[in-house]
Amino acid sequence: MKRGDIYLANLNPKKGDEIGKIRPVLIYQSNMLNSIGHTTTIVIPLSTKLIDDAQPLRYRINKRDALDYDSDIVIDQIRSIDNNRLTSDAIASLYPHEMDDIDTMVSIVLGMK
Repeated sequence: MKRGDIYLANLNPKKGDEIGKIRPVLIYQSNMLNSIGHTTTIVIPLSTKLIDDAQPLRYRINKRDALDYDSDIVIDQIRSIDNNRLTSDAIASLYPHEMDDIDTMVSIVLGMK
């Protein structure tokens, strides 16, 4: 598992306005944690319900590899999940410039910029 990879994860059960069901998630935590067998993973879910001009809350990526649809990465739904929630191998990966854009948006949403 690498930072910037996209996997499928079972986000059920959900509560309130959390994103649920089995869906793609972006692996967001550092590769240092990914490499040591850490039991949880910080992810950002993707949605095929596209909302235009929603930055910094959403970041659009085009379908690629085994990601079948254009999707929004839903920045304000960042969360930590148990690794047992991951249900697939990597289905796609983001480009470095996309991860840079997402880092900027996460910093804005979390009040770090």
